[in-house]
Amino acid sequence: MNENSGIAKPAEQLPNQEEAMSLKLFVVLSKAYRSLMDQAVKDMKSHGLASAEFMVLEVLYHRTRIPLQQIGEKILVTSGSITYNIDKLEKRGLLRRVPCSDDRRVTYAEITEAGRELFDDIFPKHTASIHQLMGGLDPEEKQQAIKLLKKLGKGV
Repeated sequence: MNENSGIAKPAEQLPNQEEAMSLKLFVVLSKAYRSLMDQAVKDMKSHGLASAEFMVLEVLYHRTRIPLQQIGEKILVTSGSITYNIDKLEKRGLLRRVPCSDDRRVTYAEITEAGRELFDDIFPKHTASIHQLMGGLDPEEKQQAIKLLKKLGKGV
């Protein structure tokens, strides 16, 4: 019986055991992601940055300079949102736009000295916060989770 309606479902509509496990994994993974991201975003905001701003600066902190068009791919944010956040970060002096000398269609985002100094201060704190969030797994389990989640992602 369907618990919401009290009406029995035909057997062919019920998920088999493997399908049910896939659904359960999807739900558990989604809830875990939401819980982790909620805490990670709270940490990002504690440093005076919106999550998208933090992620843009983090990409630039590790890469120094990147074409604006590629930032959205790196942090999974829409291009309109990227432009808005780039504008905000540029106004704060944390990054600058640099035109490409070889291709006028390309503009780079580059972290400024002020942006680097800010991230030199906050990135180790953020790393510690993320490490604490992952404290439910031991190092071997983390390695196993990384391997399995990569496999899951590549399978899609």
